[in-house]
Amino acid sequence: MQITVFGASGNAGSRIVTEALGRGHAVRAVARHADRLRHLPEQAEVWTADATDPIAVEKAAAGSDVVVGVTRPAPGREHELAEVAAALLAGLADSGIRLLVIGGAGSLTVPGTGKTLAEQPEFPAYLGPIAAGGSRQLEVFRTTEHAVNWTYISPAAMFEPGERRGVYRLGADDLLFDAAGDSSISMEDMAIALLDEIERPRHHRTRITVGY
Repeated sequence: MQITVFGASGNAGSRIVTEALGRGHAVRAVARHADRLRHLPEQAEVWTADATDPIAVEKAAAGSDVVVGVTRPAPGREHELAEVAAALLAGLADSGIRLLVIGGAGSLTVPGTGKTLAEQPEFPAYLGPIAAGGSRQLEVFRTTEHAVNWTYISPAAMFEPGERRGVYRLGADDLLFDAAGDSSISMEDMAIALLDEIERPRHHRTRITVGY
């Protein structure tokens, strides 16, 4: 397939690019600045585009089977998460291109509490803006009238570069915990989960979560 990745220069995005190329897909790696894409495998097609601009999204995604959105705003610009969501939906309108977006974990419900992760007393205050931005991002997909076949993927609470174990579990709107009580997923295994969903589509116009 032809897969276009917006946010390809980031930690999660670069791992998605690598995983997709390793599976034999053609990848168009998109970021705002070309110099941030130099570390990607040379097989990736490099593009520069602003993911908040629907016209730029349409041009960058042209000819794709699937678009992946994994942009991460700089501190103070968390509002861009919702703006990118709206631009992706507008730019892909009537294209028939499937959209998968890696969002945030803050809006997931912690089992047994009736509250989201971001509402927990121990949730770090400095993560409040990005959690709120992620919630607004998800709301755009759920409330905007559009014809795009989207899947919103929330990671577990701890989402960092790590080991490629090749295992993961899927959930819906509840935060996932492993047997030790930890909620985590490496970016490497998130890339596996995302490519598995691309190759074997099972979730449409809904949010899922990935964890160990």
